Amino acid sequence: MTTRKPRSYSSLEDFGRVRLSQHFYMRDFLYSEIGNFFGKPNIPDDPTLAILAGEQLCQNLLDPLVNTFGPIAVRSSYRSPDLNHFGATEVKPQRCSRNEVNYASHIWDRRDSAGRMGACACIVVPWFADQYAKGRDWRDLAWWVHDHLTYHAMYFFPKLAAFNLTWREDPAPQIASYAAPKGNLLRAGDTPSEVRATRQARYANFPDLGGITYPPVPS
Repeated sequence: MTTRKPRSYSSLEDFGRVRLSQHFYMRDFLYSEIGNFFGKPNIPDDPTLAILAGEQLCQNLLDPLVNTFGPIAVRSSYRSPDLNHFGATEVKPQRCSRNEVNYASHIWDRRDSAGRMGACACIVVPWFADQYAKGRDWRDLAWWVHDHLTYHAMYFFPKLAAFNLTWREDPAPQIASYAAPKGNLLRAGDTPSEVRATRQARYANFPDLGGITYPPVPS
C-alpha cells in the first residue's frame, strides 16, 4: 500500500479514516496542541510509513491496553518533522526533543539511525490514573506493561501517570520517569531490578488480559 501525502481537506479526511487497529484510526493521533495553537499542520511527509508504524503501535500496545483497562486517552502522539522541529526550536519552554531523537518515536514517518521503524504515543490509562491520584505507584503499571507487552520504551510523567509508550522494530526495553521516584527504572539491556514475583504482586488486582485475540486490520 502506498499513500500520498494529503494535499487537500478531503484527502486529509480520507487519511484520518485509515483504520490502524481494532480500536484506533489515524485521526486519533494527529491532534497537536502546539499545531492547534500556532496554526501549524501536522501531516506526515511519508503517510505509508506512518500508517505501517502506527498499525504496530496500536495492535501490539494500545489495543491490549484498551481491552484490559478500558478506554485510554491519547495526550500526544504523531508529530510531523516540521511540527516537531518547531516545538523544539520555537516554543518556549521547549516542548519537543530535536527531530533526530524523535525519529521512529513521535515522528512515525522517519526511521531511526539504525533503520528501525517505530511509533510513540503519550497516553493516560484512566483506570490507573484514578488510583495514581490516591497514591498508587506508577511502577505498578510500568511493570505490568513490561511483563505483558512487547514495547521499546516507556517514560512516565507526574500528571495523571501519563507516559510515552513506544513500539519499535528490534526493541531494547527501557523505562524512565519524571514522576517520583524519578530516573531510570530499566536501562536498555539490563535485567529488571525486581524479580517477576515481586512485579506480579504490584499488579495483582489489575484486570486480567485473559485470552483476548485481535482481528486483522480491515483493508
